[in-house]
Amino acid sequence: MIIMKGKKSVSTINLLLVIQLIIMVILFFLITLTISRSTRQNSLDHMGTITDERAHIIDSYVENAEKTLTYYSKAGQIRDLLKNPTDPQAIAAAQKYTEDFSKDIDNLEGIYVSEWNTHVLAHTNPNVVGMITRPVENGDDTRLRELQYAMLDAGNGVYDTGIIISPASQKQIVSMYKAVYDSNQKPIGLVGLGIFTDELVETLDSMPIRGINNSFYSMINASDKKYIFNVDKSKISTETESDILIALCNKYRGTHKDVTGSFEYSSNGKKYVSTYTYMSDHGWLLMIDDTKTEVFSLTRNMRIYLSVFGLSVLGLMLLFHFINKRQQATADRLNSVEAKNQKTKESLNKAVFKDILTESNNRVAFSMDMDKLDISDQKPYYFSMFNVRDFSRINTQYGNDAGDSVLVSTVAIIKEKFKYGTIYRTGSDEFVVVTPSDNIPNENHVMITRMQEALAELKRPRSAPNCMIDVDYKSALIKASSNIDTSIITMLKDLAERSIQEENVVQFIDLE
Repeated sequence: MIIMKGKKSVSTINLLLVIQLIIMVILFFLITLTISRSTRQNSLDHMGTITDERAHIIDSYVENAEKTLTYYSKAGQIRDLLKNPTDPQAIAAAQKYTEDFSKDIDNLEGIYVSEWNTHVLAHTNPNVVGMITRPVENGDDTRLRELQYAMLDAGNGVYDTGIIISPASQKQIVSMYKAVYDSNQKPIGLVGLGIFTDELVETLDSMPIRGINNSFYSMINASDKKYIFNVDKSKISTETESDILIALCNKYRGTHKDVTGSFEYSSNGKKYVSTYTYMSDHGWLLMIDDTKTEVFSLTRNMRIYLSVFGLSVLGLMLLFHFINKRQQATADRLNSVEAKNQKTKESLNKAVFKDILTESNNRVAFSMDMDKLDISDQKPYYFSMFNVRDFSRINTQYGNDAGDSVLVSTVAIIKEKFKYGTIYRTGSDEFVVVTPSDNIPNENHVMITRMQEALAELKRPRSAPNCMIDVDYKSALIKASSNIDTSIITMLKDLAERSIQEENVVQFIDLE
């Protein structure tokens, strides 16, 4: 019986072992399939993320160029010239402004202003002044009309012609135009800009991609199916011969939302994987390609590792213990990653101390800085307030764009007058400047005078989108010789109200 029991016992163990082996084999194949799919998708997601990041860099590059052209179009010298295109003084002023303005633009090919018929009035290259860039030839004004209609369709925005080979320099540039309108919304002229893409290409080329070191990128214009960027420089500005890219161009051309995706193809005996992003604002299709072997190398490695692991598991009775340990380690790593991500989010939230519109510090930054500011009799500080009067009226009467323009120009003027001060936007229409004392004789009088000069500049009529605006301000100045807190904002507001009652005289208090 003992032997029988022994035999029965051995059979039971063998049966359990067989059942365990069957379960483990099934689990092995399921786990292998799941992880293979997961790592494959992670590889594609990784490439897709990089593609989106590069698309964002390209979009930001173009957006900065658009902002540059928009600022240029709003300059008083440019608008005065278009109102009086034959006035020699206006021409000279606009040419000087154009040359000075262009000095601060990196990678500039050229920026200019012309009449509505493209007669150039001012240009970074004085030799171009007087030319007509879209001449009517033999009564054919097609090219001129196409440009004019495109700018009118863009309204107050910028018309991007895209990334092209410049006829003037034979180099690749970002080309764009913007119509300039009079007070009746009638076009009176246009401004144009060309920015070389050299810096953009250098930035894209220098970006490493972890895990796919042999990748390469390309970009194609969906409207004409021509390459904008390509690892083979000879293909730039030529139509693609890829059936897949042609199909994607036809599919997404005219789409008004960004789209991402991936596809696989073969070339010269090699298999490739490509992830793409369709940039709807420009009609461009950006791709990042790499060999399928390298992209899915992690998947292949995972299969090898799992195979070795599975074969080892088949000969070990400690399989469940091993799997449990491995699962626990994976869970710990995931928890660690999640904790790090949470800390990163918290750090980013704490880092947001800037006002996006004016790029000045915000009220949160003011509160934080006041806690750290060391004020004493030997090291006093001046607190200046500039409060836009009737700001809601400006938004209502002229529009939010005009109101934003007032706030941006207000900060610009304050920065010019208070070069050593720190500017904070402490409310929707109020700004506080914190300036350390220089401990010079009659410094109170100097600061009051500086505020009066700033107010005089701020109250001058200024250009806003499609209008000129007169802006008035309330002002106050406080000198503090001991540590203060954010309550000083309330003191400044109360003090500023007196400036209205006392004919806008700068109100000053010395808190000794």
